[in-house]
Amino acid sequence: MNMRTTRARVTTGAVAALAAGALALGASPASAAASDGYVSGSGTFYDDFGDEGNLSTSSHSTSNATCFWQIILYAEGVKESDGTLYDKSDIDGEFGPNTKYATKQLQRAWGLTQDGIVGKRTFGAADEKWNASTGAGELEYRAYSSNASTRYKLRYHGSRYYFDIYRAANGKYRFFHNNKWMYASYNGTGCAS
Repeated sequence: MNMRTTRARVTTGAVAALAAGALALGASPASAAASDGYVSGSGTFYDDFGDEGNLSTSSHSTSNATCFWQIILYAEGVKESDGTLYDKSDIDGEFGPNTKYATKQLQRAWGLTQDGIVGKRTFGAADEKWNASTGAGELEYRAYSSNASTRYKLRYHGSRYYFDIYRAANGKYRFFHNNKWMYASYNGTGCAS
């Protein structure tokens, strides 16, 4: 084999690798959406929330997905509109003015636009917090088997508290609140009852 043939093969391989990389970067990941009805994910846990639907005073304002977000606000120890810490009594599944205010406080702490809307960037920032290796927002998880279906237990360490959430084998997230299990549903409610 001569030097020219070897150089041509290396060049062709490099071009093919660059093209494959460009295609991989340009391809969009599998997307969850509020239209699916649930906060859900698949594959690794560290990118599940960046493709979720919006939560705001006008979008899924009464839902268990809002309840799940309020638990993040509580765990992060943000302040609510009266200047006190967001507490358990504020977790009611209603995205009202107080939750909007607290969301803006967390967006400011996370260096995001303070619009009070939990969209892809804000939910995605929660992903980054779950992925941190130490300190606030550390994610721990373990796989286990229950009722013949594999699920994952995840622990979110906020700035103030931690909480556990489970991702079922079907990808839907569930959490425990007010002595009951519920799915983080965009349409279902039951957080306050």
